[in-house]
Amino acid sequence: MESLKNSLNWFEIPAADFGRARKFYSTIYDFEMPSNQMGEITLGFFPVTQGGIGGAIAYGPGCNVSENGTLVYLNGGEDLQMVLDRVEGAGGKVLTSKTEIPNDLGYYAIFKDSEGNKVALHSMS
Repeated sequence: MESLKNSLNWFEIPAADFGRARKFYSTIYDFEMPSNQMGEITLGFFPVTQGGIGGAIAYGPGCNVSENGTLVYLNGGEDLQMVLDRVEGAGGKVLTSKTEIPNDLGYYAIFKDSEGNKVALHSMS
């Protein structure tokens, strides 16, 4: 297989309560999350510039919340601490505080969102 430009093309984080999940992610990212209906699934879209890799929260049949599934690392922006500081006030829980990754690979943190999903953040500073 050829080398890929990105390892990720799209992601969806399941929601048990769409309104609660939308409010949580809108709060921690400090933006109003747009949404759309795609058949039986309701999606709330994360901010991304044109040509960037996007993702969404997803609510509907087959969208099952889990803290034991694949761990998605969301972009924490310039400094993930700004996003992480909003997690608990928005109804989530910080599981791993901002932690440096060796070899100048940046920082990560892990949190549980308002739905019970385990999600991570990454930033370079």
